[in-house]
Amino acid sequence: MAMMQEFKEFAMKGNVVDLAVGVIIGGAFGKIVDSLVQDVIMPPISKVFGGLDFANYYLPLNNQGTQLTLVEAKKAGAVFAYGNFITILINFLILAFIIFQMVRLVNKARKVEAPAPAAVVTPEDIVLLREIRDALKK
Repeated sequence: MAMMQEFKEFAMKGNVVDLAVGVIIGGAFGKIVDSLVQDVIMPPISKVFGGLDFANYYLPLNNQGTQLTLVEAKKAGAVFAYGNFITILINFLILAFIIFQMVRLVNKARKVEAPAPAAVVTPEDIVLLREIRDALKK
């Protein structure tokens, strides 16, 4: 029973709960970035590169035709799917940039919230006692 109590204390700590919330929000945010890249950014790029779905760009390694989709080409053998890799790389770069901006804003907010500590004022009786001490030393 002690182990269950210890686990409960661990699971209810603020850091664990914060981490769980971060993972859930991060997963949802990842889906938003995936949609942004696949539905908004990649279509104009694929238009520039010939109108094909950029994720379907590949080099056949097993004598497949280049007119097949990536899924069909993979069924026929090995392929070098560079278009899918580039799409995922763009997803990562966008996500990393947005996370960087969020961390930057949080760090700025922390600096603003923490005012400089005020100078500690020494009570008058302590000052008088120090003056008496110094006078007795002379």
